[in-house]
Amino acid sequence: MTDGFAPVPDGFRSGFACFVGRPNAGKSTLTNALIGSKIAITSSRPQTTRHAIRGILHRPDAQLVVVDTPGLHKPRTLLGSRLNDVVRETWAEVDVIGFCVPADAPVGRGDEFIVNELRSVAGRTPVLGIVTKTDIARPEQIAERLTQLSGLMDFAEVLPCSAVDGFQVDLLSDLLVARLPEGPPLYPDGELTDEPEETLVAELIREAALEGVRDEMPHSIAVVIEEMVPREGRHQKAAPMLNIHANIYVERQSQKGIMIGKGGERLRQVGTDSRRQIEALLGTKVFLDLHVKIAKDWQRDPRQLRKLGF
Repeated sequence: MTDGFAPVPDGFRSGFACFVGRPNAGKSTLTNALIGSKIAITSSRPQTTRHAIRGILHRPDAQLVVVDTPGLHKPRTLLGSRLNDVVRETWAEVDVIGFCVPADAPVGRGDEFIVNELRSVAGRTPVLGIVTKTDIARPEQIAERLTQLSGLMDFAEVLPCSAVDGFQVDLLSDLLVARLPEGPPLYPDGELTDEPEETLVAELIREAALEGVRDEMPHSIAVVIEEMVPREGRHQKAAPMLNIHANIYVERQSQKGIMIGKGGERLRQVGTDSRRQIEALLGTKVFLDLHVKIAKDWQRDPRQLRKLGF
């Protein structure tokens, strides 16, 4: 078939799932493990995810679209409120929800806050309880977390898994797929995400920029792609190259100094790290031109948030 959709067997299922949980519960890493490719950025920093990124899992019997959402949290800024809105809009529209708690941290008030919100959709949308990061927890911690999780609400299923070593990721895939409606695929075969390349490239730059910064700085970083164009005048025998011009926005002059680093060293490292990932994503050589700019208190300013894509 010319439209990219192959014939599908009887009983084929397709639909949407999303993972929710407090910041840094391992949702993005789990999304990437299920899809089998990096479509969501990961970081040890809370609230790394700022967009609902869709990853597409193709199976012979199903197509599962996994929506990676920001961590639901008590917002302190307008950006935080907007990220929470993204989460709530997403789980109102999916067929199945996975609620994630990390195996290495006790279930707390943040988890209870999310579960109280989830009860409003649990009547019409099945919710799975998932204990993540089992690779960094002791067996007794995992057992304790499973008990704590089961006590929060009546989940459709409860299971432990690890995105890092693959423990029970296939089982999770089966449990999610079993709760999708029957229907044809929603995306052509081979597509891994429906995100624009500019969004993915900006996210990879932000991921590199997050490394090694601390305190409030991670929340103050935003990246905007100004231009992505093929490089003109390359020798015919030379491999094609893409010119990417991007701005990294921070909120204060002091943060700009930190981001650039002594003699520009830190910004060069961000460029090196992100370029490697971007070239792997796009399959082409990249010339990456990065600049650091100040957008004062952008997290609290509606006009600036619009300009930065929120």
